[in-house]
Amino acid sequence: MVDARREEEFTVDVLAERASMTVRNVRAYSTRGLIDPPRLEGRTGYYTQKHLQRLILIRTLLGRGFTLAAIEDAILKSPSTASNVALDLLNIFEVDDAQDPTEIISRAELASLSGLGPDHKLIDQMIELGLLEHVDDDSVRMLEPSVVRPGAASVAIGLNPDSVVDIVPHMREHLEQISDRFVHHVSRDVAQPFLDAGLPQEEWPAVFEKIDQLIPIASQVVVAMFRSVLREAIEVEIGHKLEELAAEGDQPSA
Repeated sequence: MVDARREEEFTVDVLAERASMTVRNVRAYSTRGLIDPPRLEGRTGYYTQKHLQRLILIRTLLGRGFTLAAIEDAILKSPSTASNVALDLLNIFEVDDAQDPTEIISRAELASLSGLGPDHKLIDQMIELGLLEHVDDDSVRMLEPSVVRPGAASVAIGLNPDSVVDIVPHMREHLEQISDRFVHHVSRDVAQPFLDAGLPQEEWPAVFEKIDQLIPIASQVVVAMFRSVLREAIEVEIGHKLEELAAEGDQPSA
């Protein structure tokens, strides 16, 4: 009689498909001890949801820039705690990402938001910047709608499309530097003591809460400081323009 309570099991082919990776990679991770051995029935191995969750975690961490060696080191040293900690931290950002989901939009509609024609080079330039993704000849996917829509609106208001294309990489570069510095300090001041203590599970909720609270605080500070610096830059530019006008007025007429 089959035990109805048994967890769903699947073969390595199904596991690889659900994890969006190759069978070869699944077996390689198994060989390295990153996932537990499957339950064997004859020569066939059967995997569970637990294996799938671990593979999705590995794939996600690799996608976020972690090396396989770093992932392997963390998981093998403390398999249960390290995996739970990583999943919790990733979930913080998944919640933020869910608030700004990708969105498919026609080229014509996107062009209308910026007041340009559907064949304008700005759309292809946004694809190159990683803000849009090609879907078909008529549609694109907005990977960051909260960036694309304001960018299109700024062009409609009067900003040159080339100016938008020029600004985006500069903003990204400086924000990456700010983010790296912020993460460095949070890692040193909040996470490292927890890691040094051996990842005690009873302390993790408090550490997680601190990190969860610091992320929106950092965002608020960046926005507030940008507004202040932007105001100063506007005042300086106005001063320069007034000086230019005054200089032109002082020139003798012919």
